[in-house]
Amino acid sequence: QVQLVESGGGLAQPGGSLRLSCAASGSIGSIRAMEWYRQAPGKERELVATISSGVSPNYSDSVKGRFTISRENGKNTMSLQMDSLKPEDTAVYYCKAAVVTTAYYAMEFWGKGTLVTVSS
Repeated sequence: QVQLVESGGGLAQPGGSLRLSCAASGSIGSIRAMEWYRQAPGKERELVATISSGVSPNYSDSVKGRFTISRENGKNTMSLQMDSLKPEDTAVYYCKAAVVTTAYYAMEFWGKGTLVTVSS
């Protein structure tokens, strides 16, 4: 199995910054793509950003120009740098990974989420 653990959530003021991290571990053969989703209270989960090998990162319109997704080469980690935060960025942020396991199964895994609150 594969485990994803998010970290870095917390409270930030409007206009401030936070950096989220996601660490993947377990039976990982390779990671095809990693994504950040978020779910605000009373709303559906939405895709925030995607990063995959050989492709430019993609962002939702609501975060484009403010958030930056990245992966460390050779490591199963991903980060989301969030700048110019707005109250509407308040949500639980989830990490998702598309993995080929060591048994050659293509599967998707989710982390349990980390809460980001943007408030003055």
